[in-house]
Amino acid sequence: MKFKRRLKPTATVELVPMIDVVFQLVVFFMVSSTFILTPGISLTLPESSTSEPVAMGKLVVTVVSDEEIYLNKERYSLEEIGPALDRLKAKKEENAIRTVVLEADRTVSYSLMVKTLDALRRGGFEGVNLKMREE
Repeated sequence: MKFKRRLKPTATVELVPMIDVVFQLVVFFMVSSTFILTPGISLTLPESSTSEPVAMGKLVVTVVSDEEIYLNKERYSLEEIGPALDRLKAKKEENAIRTVVLEADRTVSYSLMVKTLDALRRGGFEGVNLKMREE
């Protein structure tokens, strides 16, 4: 007498555990990655206990010294910053830049910050946010 098996062996690949592992890897790399906005410019931002989060604008001004001021990624000196801001303002007139983020190293003098703010105001930029670290 010959008996028949009721259960036949199945040879399928389960995709759900593999998808779970891949999803966990994607989440891990997204969380552990760091993004640097201005690579190559090492700044130690001043600390503030009353700082507020601000949406980043299209224009970031980084002040390192009199001879090293960056508009986004382009390097200028203090004398060249005014005409560069005028060119930028004329070029982006249809998409008006509403806010400017100003960041500087903690060793930058107060007078240099005031001169940079004056150049921004002469260029027509009114909304200036100072970037700093939270305590």
